[in-house]
Amino acid sequence: MNSKLPLALSAALAFTLAGCSKTDSTEVAEATPEQPTETTMTTTPAEDNPFFVNSPLYMYYPQFDKIENAHFMPAFERGMEEHLAEIDAIANQADAPTLDNTLIPMERSGRTLDRVARVFFSLTSAHTNDEIEEIRSEMAPRLSAHTDQILLNSKLFERIQALYEQRDSLELDPESFRLVEENYKDFIRAGAQLSEAEKEQLKAINSELATLQTSFSQNVLNEVNASAVVVDTREELAGLSDSMIDAAAKAATEADMEGKYLIALLNTSQQPPLASLENRALRQRIMEASLARGSRGGEFDNREILTRVAKLRAERALLMGYPNHAAYGLENQTARTTAAVNERLASLAPAAAANAVREAADMQAIIDAEGGDFQLQSWDWDFYAEKVRKQRYDFDASQLRPYFEFDNVLQKGVFYAAEKVFGLTFKERHDLPVYQEDVRVFEVFEEDGSTLALFIMDPFARPSKRGGAWMNAYVSQSELLDRQPVVANHLNITKPTSDDEPVLLTFDEVTTTFHEFGHALHGMFSNVKYPSFSGTSVPRDFVEFPSQVNEMWSIWPEILQNYAVHYETGEAMPQVLLDKVLATQKFNQGYSTTEYLAASLLDQNWHQLTPEEVPNAEGLLDFEAKALADAGVALDTVPPRYRSTYFSHIIGGYSAGYYAYIWSEVLDADTVEWFKSNGGMSRENGDHFRQTLLSRGGAEDAMTLFRNFRGAEPDIAPLLERRGLN
Repeated sequence: MNSKLPLALSAALAFTLAGCSKTDSTEVAEATPEQPTETTMTTTPAEDNPFFVNSPLYMYYPQFDKIENAHFMPAFERGMEEHLAEIDAIANQADAPTLDNTLIPMERSGRTLDRVARVFFSLTSAHTNDEIEEIRSEMAPRLSAHTDQILLNSKLFERIQALYEQRDSLELDPESFRLVEENYKDFIRAGAQLSEAEKEQLKAINSELATLQTSFSQNVLNEVNASAVVVDTREELAGLSDSMIDAAAKAATEADMEGKYLIALLNTSQQPPLASLENRALRQRIMEASLARGSRGGEFDNREILTRVAKLRAERALLMGYPNHAAYGLENQTARTTAAVNERLASLAPAAAANAVREAADMQAIIDAEGGDFQLQSWDWDFYAEKVRKQRYDFDASQLRPYFEFDNVLQKGVFYAAEKVFGLTFKERHDLPVYQEDVRVFEVFEEDGSTLALFIMDPFARPSKRGGAWMNAYVSQSELLDRQPVVANHLNITKPTSDDEPVLLTFDEVTTTFHEFGHALHGMFSNVKYPSFSGTSVPRDFVEFPSQVNEMWSIWPEILQNYAVHYETGEAMPQVLLDKVLATQKFNQGYSTTEYLAASLLDQNWHQLTPEEVPNAEGLLDFEAKALADAGVALDTVPPRYRSTYFSHIIGGYSAGYYAYIWSEVLDADTVEWFKSNGGMSRENGDHFRQTLLSRGGAEDAMTLFRNFRGAEPDIAPLLERRGLN
């Protein structure tokens, strides 16, 4: 993120929210609750705009009960105007630059813009509508221009450069010293040293990219809804639970297809119903619909957009003096170079693909034994993987769901683990407004009873919400601004059709809930002075590390026994079933690792191109196929987790950065071993992790923080052991 801009604005322009998305196949199918109510944009007097002042609510919590669509554009207009005026005053002052008259005022600037951007871009992901999307399309190039007007301000850069050159003599505390260095680097990377002609070229590229990225993401959401699979009879859905079938019937009714069934799609290539559906032809229809998204023609086709984005990014990289976009993007990550990323991915791919081939052979053996006259295909994988699981471990995943009721998972699992490790307690607040009726708010307390943060939980899928799972901050912690964090988690759990039905999770959904709360903790524990360094403002290939560590508590015996209780009887999960859950942790890792690596390799292939090497739209699928084949992961049975045309991460903040999950998992797996070796779930261990790493945000170098915590360099061996790649 650009440290001199309001964090929410920086995040929005990077096409992602503060924090990040959980991206593996734990993302779940979308349900179809009601569409949000739209609001006329022209009826609200400007003086009543809730973004024009700090929220009067507790901890500056957003006034969701007062915010209307009509408020966004006026707030963006005023916010940009105020921000530029503040920046101009800083840049044009006569006094010599100091921390107090340059960088600190920059950190304080843009408060109105920060307030509106945080809420607006959160809603574009969590609860959008046509009017919000129109505003988003209009604002994308304008916000890009606004950013460039600051980052390419020559007078402002002169002041920052002067501070940078004399930084060693300024007697700065470590965080302020880093603020000087990071601002200077960010301005350089934004083009501050380009000629005026080059700056104009850069502005044009940035503006077009902002528009294209917005269109791509809108197409992804629209295509998910447009590609939903229509089923004529209940019999075709054999294998699905009654609640899943009822949800499909309700979705069809709401889409004016009374009497039919609608299978909604999620972001990833694989789709949850494929694990249970007995009808092979329907499984094939669902998988083919999923894989065709964004490349089947029509108004939501993303091929032209993606190839244009790749070309523009490559041109911008050359303009900035880099061989390709990946080299530019990786420079300020912990990986640093394309060579390092390529080496890591290449070292893992052969073993992962070999494991997947062995797993496929096990499934083919079952198909043959059952008299199936066909070869295993991608739409068969999850269905027969469950059969292998049942055969090998004597249980299937559906046995777990009665023990994973959502509120138990959240409060007796996620919150309970945070209490044991960090001393936190939680109290639900019903007095604070929410933007959608299913959203819940909790106040988070330290062990001494003082308030740490507010936590928002938005659990359910709906047509107005993008797929996946993510965290964002409505208010980021900052000593300078006297702010405590207000952070949110967003999931895509299917909501039951009746309020009387329990919300029962899959095990993947359980681990996702723990994962996203790890991001939330990263934001809540932030203890820094400057808003630029708050919470998850760390490199992309480091930000997943704390969240992946938090997943460990989902299977920690003490925690699992506390939340895994039957939703009807209250009885704990039987020990024999619990043991089987733990025994299957390496199951299907060949598939999951290969699909992830395939997507990561596509990301790198797109972003290591020169402008001349970028294929045209018609050649996109051939380019993708060749990239996977060259890397040794082109398995018909294992499609990439995302194909290029619905791969939102690489269009947004994870461009050339999707490798970050496996990179972070090296740190995560090593950290889990540290906890196990040092007594596990203890307050001492939790406090050490919090004080040395989680609380520091971006105020120190990421790998320095890891070494401060771990006392050593990261070891890849635990990751290889975890994924069965050793």
